Amino acid sequence: MLALTAAELLNVWEDGGSSTSSRRAVLLLPAMYPGARQDALASLSVGRRDAELLRLREDLWGPQMAAIAVCPTCRERLELTLDIPDLLAMGDGADATEVGETSLTQGDCSVVFRIPTTEDVIASEGAEDVDAARSLILERCLLSAEQAGAPVNLLQLPAEVVAAIAESMAQADPLADIQLKIDCPSCQHQWRAAFDIVSFLWTEIEAWARRILFEVHTLARAYGWREAEILALSAARRQFYLEMVGA
Repeated sequence: MLALTAAELLNVWEDGGSSTSSRRAVLLLPAMYPGARQDALASLSVGRRDAELLRLREDLWGPQMAAIAVCPTCRERLELTLDIPDLLAMGDGADATEVGETSLTQGDCSVVFRIPTTEDVIASEGAEDVDAARSLILERCLLSAEQAGAPVNLLQLPAEVVAAIAESMAQADPLADIQLKIDCPSCQHQWRAAFDIVSFLWTEIEAWARRILFEVHTLARAYGWREAEILALSAARRQFYLEMVGA
């Protein structure tokens, strides 16, 4: 993986400003796969993609992440510290997951499917609601289906078979749906909350971009330097000059 420069990260932030979460993920992935085509990156499994984004976040700002959760019972605001190596370990090798064929037989139904990719998620973004998006992703990933020897489509499959497909996908690509177990110290309520590295990382990038652009503005006004010259400075040197401006 190549480290993103400040200028490169700003370009990604600018390009992804009006994009969806999944499209932003594809904009970030070239940091791990320099020179790769975006369509190839979009074909990675969702879990493989998120594992790479966790590693990118660690490379940018270290292995620990500070997050906030609100207890659904007592509304207590909880501060969480998430450790990236621990999250990656939840995948149990999911970063090596390949988008291949999986077969499943339940009752008189036999199906062949693959795990979802970012491309599938992007294709579902125009769906009416979450259920419609889920169905579209499953439909795209279903390669063949038979019931009692006759071909059927997703809508014709029994609900328990569809649920079994979804469960098999989740087991094959566990980092695609990271669930955090949270305990509230105030009321002892326990619950699970989904953690989306794409949204989390993009929120951090937004905050960083606004801060770095303010630094560029301050130093450009004080010294007449160009943006490229300021971004080429190390963070320590930028901070030194900012302190001198404020002296």
